[in-house]
Amino acid sequence: MFSIRKAVYGDAETISDIHVQTWKDTYTDLLEEQDLTNMTFENRKTLWETVLSMKTSQQSTFVIELEDKVVGFISGGPERTNRFDYDSEIYTIYIIDDYQKKGLGAQLLKVFSEEMRAIGYRSILVWVLTQNPSSRFYERYLAKSVGHIATTIGEGSYQETAYGWDDIDELLALLK
Repeated sequence: MFSIRKAVYGDAETISDIHVQTWKDTYTDLLEEQDLTNMTFENRKTLWETVLSMKTSQQSTFVIELEDKVVGFISGGPERTNRFDYDSEIYTIYIIDDYQKKGLGAQLLKVFSEEMRAIGYRSILVWVLTQNPSSRFYERYLAKSVGHIATTIGEGSYQETAYGWDDIDELLALLK
């Protein structure tokens, strides 16, 4: 049985490991090798220790576990670009490959969306590398493509697509 809970500082190492592992699995065919190797456990651990030590009511991270083993996570908070009419954003969502396509992403998205609504947000944005086949996950829940930007990862330039849900309540109705 899977369970979801808010992440705590002690999860930083596990989240970092999952972040690096799933990032490399996801982007192996989408990024140049030198850009792929820029993400390291050490820099992710520093990031997640910082994120999880911050006391903010505007940002949340959740983990999903199977028998006390964390197998995925989602993190987000206020929308960061102010380029679109969305007030919250999913910053990261990753699930270990062996646990993908089992409905865990939808469970994480539901809990995250409920939290964003409880905080007072009304909409959600997420950025996805345009060539990432995982974008179909967001499309399945009727996120609409709302824009594109060029982004730099390592030394490479890549295209990202912004997907958004205008109404968190409508998204939650789909996730029931």
